[in-house]
Amino acid sequence: MVRQTGRMKADMVVIGAGALGLSTALHGVLAGRSVIVVERAAAGSQASGRAAGLFKSVQADALRTALARRSIARAVSFGDWAGVPLDVVRSGSFLVARTDAHQAYLRTEARQSAGWGAEVRVAPAAELADRVSYYRGDGTELALWCPEDIYIEEPMSLVAAYLAAARRHGTEVLEREAVTGVVMSGGGVAGIETTARSIRAAVVVDAAGAWTRQVAALAGADASVAPVRHQLLVTEPTAQVRAGDSITRVVDAAAYLRPARGGLMFGGFEADPLPVDPRTEPAGFSTDDVPLDLSVLRKMADRVAAEVPVAMDQPVAEHRGGLFTMSPDGRFVAGPVPHVPGLWVASGCNGSGFSSSPAIGEALADWICDRPDRLDISALSPARFAVRTDEELVSRGVWQYAHYYDPVADADQGCAAVRN
Repeated sequence: MVRQTGRMKADMVVIGAGALGLSTALHGVLAGRSVIVVERAAAGSQASGRAAGLFKSVQADALRTALARRSIARAVSFGDWAGVPLDVVRSGSFLVARTDAHQAYLRTEARQSAGWGAEVRVAPAAELADRVSYYRGDGTELALWCPEDIYIEEPMSLVAAYLAAARRHGTEVLEREAVTGVVMSGGGVAGIETTARSIRAAVVVDAAGAWTRQVAALAGADASVAPVRHQLLVTEPTAQVRAGDSITRVVDAAAYLRPARGGLMFGGFEADPLPVDPRTEPAGFSTDDVPLDLSVLRKMADRVAAEVPVAMDQPVAEHRGGLFTMSPDGRFVAGPVPHVPGLWVASGCNGSGFSSSPAIGEALADWICDRPDRLDISALSPARFAVRTDEELVSRGVWQYAHYYDPVADADQGCAAVRN
């Protein structure tokens, strides 16, 4: 890495210091590249630090299953390969369905996921009751047990671990510095301009989360993503939740739950979510400015009130929200941007950016570095999408979000997807 007054040079610049951007940067520097990360706010402040922290092995296709399981393995062994400790909770998780349609869906998910290597099996009602104190089922639900699944109690701890590891290995992370331009030369990218300096680099990775399209536009490109609000809450501490309880996802209620700070974390996917486009907001807009609505979570909690009364009864200690970058087909958008050599994108997280960041960052960095033994994620390339209008992107993004756990066919892909 070369530094001069107002000028820097590196092999790779990553725009965005969320989990996905930091993972890409860390894996890039571990592969021998010089890397600079630029973040307009504080690292992890916009989405990653507001995440639920859940990792999930059961996914909708073979590639996402491989990425999810690789991410779990990388998180568990983070200290071994990154050189920085990371605490994870190896709780396992349950997928629970109370309706016939969702039970049939989960049985299909179990068969497919087992075929793709995930550890998953149908669990008896007694096992669910034994492993999860806050869920009081009536024995008619179907539960899948997923022993590989983990969570990170405080999501910012993963961001902090990425930051420490990246810096330890030589990555420069520039916080509170906005990107103002992408420098082009010979038809490809040659670096970026920020509010403080010029940075020369032959590779620029757009990992700007909800601001992905704004960054892409600086290079005359676009990205097929639409930001959508997501919310969760954490209750005050209660004896109704044990620290060792497992994660529970009630798919017919589109809700997820886990222990958190002595209380219960409750979040979910509303049927009529709020799209938010930072391009139409004031220049200083941040995730702090996204309006939150606790009544949405209250209505969702009411759907599981019989089984999880603590979600309704216990006072709320924290109500937080962030922005998911939803793609038209519910899959990541990761790879080289067509017709703009040197520009790469890492976005379209669809609610799994935090939990998939170890493997996506690794695979994307390996692709950029042309490592021969890399996991092939070319199916996630932004080139797969035709040009869509803003209205189409929002419509498809909202649809993907609202049908997150539904056993219904995607109009474009012909398959459903359980992701978070």
